[in-house]
Amino acid sequence: MSDRRIGFYPGSFDPVTYGHLDIISRAAVLFDVLVVAIGQHHAKPGLLSLEERLRVLEEALAPLRERTTCEIKLAKYTCLTVEAAQRAGAAVIVRGLRDGSDFDAEVRMAQTNATMAPEVETIFLAASPSARMISSTLIRQIAEMGGEIGQFVPMEAADAVRRAIARKNAPSGSGSDTE
Repeated sequence: MSDRRIGFYPGSFDPVTYGHLDIISRAAVLFDVLVVAIGQHHAKPGLLSLEERLRVLEEALAPLRERTTCEIKLAKYTCLTVEAAQRAGAAVIVRGLRDGSDFDAEVRMAQTNATMAPEVETIFLAASPSARMISSTLIRQIAEMGGEIGQFVPMEAADAVRRAIARKNAPSGSGSDTE
């Protein structure tokens, strides 16, 4: 059995935001290993593909990895979060909170997870004031309406979102480009 403290930070990261990076950098101080895990929900395919999210996270985490002693690993999962945390060997699930509505939802999930796996604890980290208003859903909405998202997400994420929206809005392959 390892003496390393392993934390598990799950999310959709569609796209990764400065809010996510804030929580990751603060959680990295608490653990020897932090598994940043992308949950893939079959009913919610997301804007970015799973591969794009992994690539963007890899690039966005590079500077943090250089300045921390915590080993930050990336993972993906399709099972229950608490099961994925157990498989990763984590004793703690890390969740970020922006406001009271996050707290209410997260406490319900933490209590459910504790019932299913009492050995896995959940800790909450309050979002830093500069990141409190950022949500991936809001970022996608802004981008889909043509707004600038660079102040909310790393450059890699902004570029990936722009490409995904362009693909989504591209005319289907049926027909000609000339009239």
